[in-house]
Amino acid sequence: MELRWLEDFIVLAETRHFSRAADQQNVTQPTFSRRIKLLEESMGATLVNRQTLPLSLTPAGEEFLILCKQISERVRVTRERLKNLDREDARRVKLAAPQSLVTHFVPAWLEANAISQQVEPYLRATGWLIEDYFHALERGEVDLALCYWPQGRTALDLDLTGVRYLEIGEERLVPVSVANPGGQPRYALPGDKRSPLPHIAYHSGGLIAAALQAHWTRSRQEVHLSTLNESVQTSNIRELVQQGYGLGWLPWRTVRQLLETGDLTRAGDQRWDVSLSLRLYFRHDSRHPSLAGLLTQLSAAHR
Repeated sequence: MELRWLEDFIVLAETRHFSRAADQQNVTQPTFSRRIKLLEESMGATLVNRQTLPLSLTPAGEEFLILCKQISERVRVTRERLKNLDREDARRVKLAAPQSLVTHFVPAWLEANAISQQVEPYLRATGWLIEDYFHALERGEVDLALCYWPQGRTALDLDLTGVRYLEIGEERLVPVSVANPGGQPRYALPGDKRSPLPHIAYHSGGLIAAALQAHWTRSRQEVHLSTLNESVQTSNIRELVQQGYGLGWLPWRTVRQLLETGDLTRAGDQRWDVSLSLRLYFRHDSRHPSLAGLLTQLSAAHR
């Protein structure tokens, strides 16, 4: 059974005439008559009394007409709701961000700026490398990209043509390790050449790895590490560090509570911390209907 057959039947019940009903439905009368016949066969009952003039509905037809109108109304209402949802979705701004920010920063930031209904975190982006964010901005897959950003120069070669940013916060990477029974870090910086410290690292092609290397170079800190594992996601690094496999640099927001409870301890003092900015990138030529107003609101909030 097709939905248009129900619409045909409603029109036929209103006009009481096959020819006029066919005209109203923009089909030929033979086609219209065939569709009504197929509807009757599908229902297993005669719905139209063709012996009267004007034609009339049988008792089964009268009962079926009630159902047709109910279904037709539900479909109409649902169609309208779906259109509204599409319009609302088109107005929502897609935000790409690393997993650690999606978990530990974005919800409170959206709430504080009263933009939870306007901005939708794009969860496919939680495992991206830094260049993936800018490629997604360029092709319009996302509208905003929230990234950690080093406060000094790094060796990353990124094409930032056509993008701008707002600074919306700060973060710092802190070196952490599990503690030994005496409360001291099991893996304490800087390590030594003969016994380098096991390092649970960020992906070597990512921004955080580059920021760490740049920090060590600028500060002339000699560090002896042996990379055991690389990951894009902070949660993976934190889990391996908590299991005692090695030390790692993690965003303060993600380990603050663990440091307070003693589940982790610092692997080095504040000289080893790496300061980061939180940058919200966007394309200046974006045509998203809601983005300009949102950026104006955020610019005023973060001055």
